[in-house]
Amino acid sequence: MTLRKSKHVKKVSRIRRGRSTRCRIKILNVPSLVVNRTPKHIYAQIVLDGNVIASASTLNKIFKDNQHPTTGNISAAVLVGKYIADAAIKAGISNIAFDRSGYKYHGRVKALADSAREAGLKF
Repeated sequence: MTLRKSKHVKKVSRIRRGRSTRCRIKILNVPSLVVNRTPKHIYAQIVLDGNVIASASTLNKIFKDNQHPTTGNISAAVLVGKYIADAAIKAGISNIAFDRSGYKYHGRVKALADSAREAGLKF
């Protein structure tokens, strides 16, 4: 019989990792790029002192078009990364900390981060 991690254990571990990351980011006192993902969508926000400065997600108007029928894949995460970087630069922010909320730096999270870096954000 093989033992597998239950969803509850995975979620608790992810929340613990996210909490420790936020503690380190708080010391830096810079805006953070917070990422949240669900099976269908991915969300990104630029947060400073609890205030949301800019946000982007696959629920934005650009994804309502027929050009982007799927929202839970890497190509959608790349577009969200570009969109959030543009919004942050318009708000006058270029240097941020990346808060991946305990998610592994892999797949959609990595694609979002890489596209935000290419669009001009530094973290």
